[in-house]
Amino acid sequence: MKEPRRRKLPTFKSERQEREFWRRHDLADYFDLSRAQPAILPNLKPTTRSISLRLPERLIAEIKTLANRRDVPYQSLIKVFLAERVRQELRSA
Repeated sequence: MKEPRRRKLPTFKSERQEREFWRRHDLADYFDLSRAQPAILPNLKPTTRSISLRLPERLIAEIKTLANRRDVPYQSLIKVFLAERVRQELRSA
């Protein structure tokens, strides 16, 4: 079977212009997706935002105890607990 001819990718003046272009066009018209390989981005970190959260002293102490048992920082453990619960709630919704 003959490979389809790929279109030439235009030059974009801004990221906004490129986003708008891809919103209206199909990637497969410009790239051979059969040759695509997964990208590995080892240094990519998710965007985070600091928040202020008031918790009872006892709850913080209990979380710190659990974190010490697992040998992880207590704030990291809180993030794990929150992420697990959010996934659980979304699945049951």
